[in-house]
Amino acid sequence: MNLIIFSGPPSSGKTSIILKVIASYNRRNIKVGVVKFDCLYTDDDLAYEKAGIPVKKGLSGALCPDHFFASNIEEVVNWGNQEKLDLLITESAGLCNRCSPYLKDIKGVCVIDNLSGINTPKKIGPMLKSADFVVITKGDIVSQAEREVFASCVSSVNPRAVTMHVNGLTGQGAYELGTLLYDENQDIQTVQGMKLRFPMPSALCSYCLGETRIGEAYQMGNIKKMNLGADQS
Repeated sequence: MNLIIFSGPPSSGKTSIILKVIASYNRRNIKVGVVKFDCLYTDDDLAYEKAGIPVKKGLSGALCPDHFFASNIEEVVNWGNQEKLDLLITESAGLCNRCSPYLKDIKGVCVIDNLSGINTPKKIGPMLKSADFVVITKGDIVSQAEREVFASCVSSVNPRAVTMHVNGLTGQGAYELGTLLYDENQDIQTVQGMKLRFPMPSALCSYCLGETRIGEAYQMGNIKKMNLGADQS
């Protein structure tokens, strides 16, 4: 079974891109399943069900969705193998641009849209910087010059990745993306022992544990303070 990890900021078009890519796989008789990770709510699973795609969803609740991903990906892979899938796609919540849910030796795709601003690629962090493929969406509603400038900003952050434009509405570019993602020689039976490409943020503070009061007297654990001195540059 192939395993591909999709991530990206909220509302960047991840689900639409995945649906279009899966449609191209259906024509090749490749059985695909999806597991959607989110925080409080998602109805993306209904879109996959409507398309006849095996799907499961996991809501992390009060936990970080990418820590939730790392804690559940082994069971998710087991489910994919039980379903006898040829390809399993996981879709992240995309709520924290700092996190990186990618695994070493597993293809990682970051979906980002042209409307997010030219400085956005610099703000995203490992989710973009460590991706193998960067898919840029919503290019149909900006000019050619804006598309090229944005793509250049993406490449400056991650020059190693394959960067391409895909239209989530028409599906233009989805077939080409699908040919790059699926590897007939890959057979993932387990991800136990595999490593994340980048360490997740380290924080275990009083607020992680449910503290709601503000003030230094209530703060403990991994706390980082700003330098607000007059000599701050």
